[in-house]
Amino acid sequence: MAGIAAGPPSAVLVERAEGIFPGGVNSPVRAFRSVSRPPLILARGDGAHVWDADGRRYIDYIGGWGPAILGHAHPAVRLAIAAAVANGLGLGATHPAEIELGEAIRSSMPSIERVRFTSSGTEAVMSALRLARAATGRDLIVKFAGAYHGHADSMLVEAGSGVATQAIAGSAGVPAGIAATTVVVPYNDLAAVTEAFARHAGRIAAVIVEPVAANTGVIAPLPGFLEHLREATREDGALLIFDEVITGFRLGRGGAQERFGVRPDLTTLGKIIGGGMPIGAYGGRADLMGLVAPAGPVYQAGTLSGHPLSMVAGIATLAELTPERYARLEETAAELAGGLAKAASAAGCAVSIPRVGPLLTVFFRGTVPVDATQALGADRDAFVRFFGSMLDHGVLFPPSPFEAWFPSMAHGRTEIQATLDAAASAFREAAA
Repeated sequence: MAGIAAGPPSAVLVERAEGIFPGGVNSPVRAFRSVSRPPLILARGDGAHVWDADGRRYIDYIGGWGPAILGHAHPAVRLAIAAAVANGLGLGATHPAEIELGEAIRSSMPSIERVRFTSSGTEAVMSALRLARAATGRDLIVKFAGAYHGHADSMLVEAGSGVATQAIAGSAGVPAGIAATTVVVPYNDLAAVTEAFARHAGRIAAVIVEPVAANTGVIAPLPGFLEHLREATREDGALLIFDEVITGFRLGRGGAQERFGVRPDLTTLGKIIGGGMPIGAYGGRADLMGLVAPAGPVYQAGTLSGHPLSMVAGIATLAELTPERYARLEETAAELAGGLAKAASAAGCAVSIPRVGPLLTVFFRGTVPVDATQALGADRDAFVRFFGSMLDHGVLFPPSPFEAWFPSMAHGRTEIQATLDAAASAFREAAA
């Protein structure tokens, strides 16, 4: 296909990858093992589509795992990167584009009075947690079961027994002592949060939360949940951290904190703010961020933090995110979710499709989950059949039943209708 350089077929590339990368990939979900398919080798993206190394085109709902809100290879982003490349790459000092992107983020999210760029969301979370511990003089962090906040040791934990217990490691190589500094409670459970603060009064540095859970599939916060976190942390002297790596600039320019009207102390960002280039950021109240070196004693650094290419890609992306385009994206996501629900019903397939703005997930269970335990109870075999059929019909979405779909501003009625046409037969296969 035009635009894809001739090269080895996908099967050959997969074999070569398996000979050099652990599991054949550089991030586990790319292995496609949970859907019993060989991994895709994607060679190109343009708008709402991606092409594999064999030249096959797919309607894409992975969206680079979130950053491609404008669609792939948006002209404004490409031009910005090309212009920046002509001036060199990492220059080893502050670049004007860092200041411009920082100002754009601050003007969009009033809770962020100061911001620090990193090279990934994991680094942003790790740094925000270190800052919270330094600011409070406390060690414990509360997170929610099923939430993914990057692969820093203290965040790779699973819940132990009981409602609000010390966590055990969810990955080999995480020392038990580090895992023990994380308290895991169920998402959307106000009583569990209250119990955690009662049990660990004066010892919790921060609560970190995805304001819309998106790593056990999309789970919306129940009314009052985020407000309860704000009240509980404030009363105990702990900090509230919103992990908006996914929701930031996707649910609107102000992210989830604007949509739900809850202001955190610290926020972590990534994905969209880099326009598809590697990036992360954390920011918040000026007094807290004033503790970060060199202004204060909390050390954090990065050779590639604030990289010019990531900065200009982010600036170009944010400039395209107008209220009118957000409104159209919301309509697109609503049309997609509603059409999928109708197709499933017609096929006699029990699903629930929670949607928050332009984030959605198809759960193969009859009711919308409110926490990770319910989400993990969905029918995984039905999802595998559904995924395989959709892929065979040229529709690609995350190869996991517990990830968010990312429709973009490049998806139009043609792509949505083609997706729904494929879904009609795919749901019948899933229900078989």
